[in-house]
Amino acid sequence: MRQPKSLALILSLSAAAAFAGNVATVNGVAISDAKVDFYVKQVTERGQKDTPELRAKVKEELVRNEVLYQEAQKKGLDKTPDVQQRLDFAKQQILVGALINDFVKANPVSDADLKKEYDKNKAGMSGKEYKARHILVKTKEEADAIEADLKKGKKFDDIAKAKSLDTGSAKNGGDLGWANPAGFVPEFGKALTALTKGKVSDPVQTQFGWHVIKLDDVRDAKGPSFDEVKAELQRAVQGDKVQKYVEDLTSKAKVGN
Repeated sequence: MRQPKSLALILSLSAAAAFAGNVATVNGVAISDAKVDFYVKQVTERGQKDTPELRAKVKEELVRNEVLYQEAQKKGLDKTPDVQQRLDFAKQQILVGALINDFVKANPVSDADLKKEYDKNKAGMSGKEYKARHILVKTKEEADAIEADLKKGKKFDDIAKAKSLDTGSAKNGGDLGWANPAGFVPEFGKALTALTKGKVSDPVQTQFGWHVIKLDDVRDAKGPSFDEVKAELQRAVQGDKVQKYVEDLTSKAKVGN
């Protein structure tokens, strides 16, 4: 019996509507616009621009994956114990990630939290910072000769540029910038703190060789500004919140052997 023309038209329109939101089909399986949008979003969140070329590549990749996925199912690979375990693990990881993201979204870190953490850390930034220069050589004889040249009036900067083995600071006349003495090896730090502003040390031996050190200036340690470390504090405070959330959930769970 032949279908009425009106029914055939309705069925054809229904089929067209069903595929209207799809970019392709693979052996009758639709790849939807929504799926493309999802993958494009993942890529653009990492810095790429949403372009027709990008969408074409995503579509191509999704078609290829669907072909391979169907072939794997045809071979029954989705039923093997190893694949089942991998799928279960992947599902678990995705859900854990979704849970953490949900917690972070529901528990944002406020500027007040960040300022409190900054003030707490700043309180531990007491002490002094030293602005020093040094000249590094291999032997004590070379260091003694440099000390003698300085006493004759030769410029520290010029000697550092010509002779220092520390090429990073040598090009800047031996300048090490502002630093906490604890950031240097013990022998160097001890010699540095024993100097007064503008003075040059006797040769100092460390694991790197022999140093002649000049102290340019000293100041109270001020540390970085709030704006300079805000992003780092954000990650740290949010991380602490997540860790506490996980620990609280774990402590309430009934875990047995």
